[in-house]
Amino acid sequence: MNQTISILNNTFILHPAGGIFWEEKSMLLIADVHLGKISHFRKHGSAVPFKAVSENFEQLSRIADSFNTEAICFLGDLFHSSLNAEWNLFEKWVQSRHEKIILVAGNHDIITPVKYERLKIPIYSEIRSGGFLLTHHPEETSGFFNFCGHIHPGIRLGGIGRQVLKLSCFFKTENQLILPAFGTFTGNYYLEPKSGDQVYAVTKNEVIQVC
Repeated sequence: MNQTISILNNTFILHPAGGIFWEEKSMLLIADVHLGKISHFRKHGSAVPFKAVSENFEQLSRIADSFNTEAICFLGDLFHSSLNAEWNLFEKWVQSRHEKIILVAGNHDIITPVKYERLKIPIYSEIRSGGFLLTHHPEETSGFFNFCGHIHPGIRLGGIGRQVLKLSCFFKTENQLILPAFGTFTGNYYLEPKSGDQVYAVTKNEVIQVC
């Protein structure tokens, strides 16, 4: 189940896969996919099933197909590091999609821009649209509401008998919303909400507001 929120009179739908659909722009926002990380782990001996690679692409397709999406904007760290076999899979995935694909570069996006140019994917350091600022790193810019990634936000929820449930989340403050990491094997940074913050925890099938 999705969660729908309104920011600056625009409608945003939070999806359990970890992306946000911006209705007025028909644009899907996704952060921190870290493609190539699984292959990197496998190369260095980690016992990560290769099936996890295809699951990332299947998840991308599922969330894009869930909406009437005209554009997919990756908010940085699309690829984890240098080229590996997953780039070929990414090329095939891009060629299978009809949406315009955009990259706001993150600190891990070190692959030469030439490779993206060949796929007709523009790269930006940031995007400003109306009162919204799309970045990879969290930014505080007067007059703008910031959508970003980088942090891989998570939330700890206390249960009965000292049990603690750890979940990825969308973390919203007055002028900013940090998206969860979309990719698998990315880890979380657990944030402590302050008064006025809104936290939307992500489970397999739901986005649940927890504060």
